[in-house]
Amino acid sequence: MKYYHYYESPIGKLVIVHNDRGITNLYLAHLLQIENAIQEETDLIKEAVKQLDEYFNGLRQSFDLPLALAGTHFQQKVWQALRNIPCGKTYSYKQIAEQIDNPKASRAIGMANNKNPILLLIPCHRVIGGNGKLVGFAAGLEVKKHLLTLEGTSYEC
Repeated sequence: MKYYHYYESPIGKLVIVHNDRGITNLYLAHLLQIENAIQEETDLIKEAVKQLDEYFNGLRQSFDLPLALAGTHFQQKVWQALRNIPCGKTYSYKQIAEQIDNPKASRAIGMANNKNPILLLIPCHRVIGGNGKLVGFAAGLEVKKHLLTLEGTSYEC
């Protein structure tokens, strides 16, 4: 069974979706279509809301929630590498490619980053261009700027 709940955040209304194994989606509500799910504030959703509140209030730098990711083997490797980027730091696509032992995969890293279904918990916003500048972000560059500023991260516009 799938469950979902809306969460009002400083970056806009988010929707949290989970199944019996963990969170499957966390994204801006207007960008995510929810199907075959029950709107209910489950225990997992309550814990996710608590941790998100802590994050947005500067009291949390990482999340401890079960995730149920659906993606290719390559996407899974990239998403795991993204989870290892510390709060307050940014990595380039090239650094992520090197981290997963695929140094020529920068473009593919960008595509996997773009397919990340779990905003914040898998911190794709911490990936920037090799020149230190902000580059594409599915939720929008203003959201990316807000999150990096919240985390005390320096970047170039």
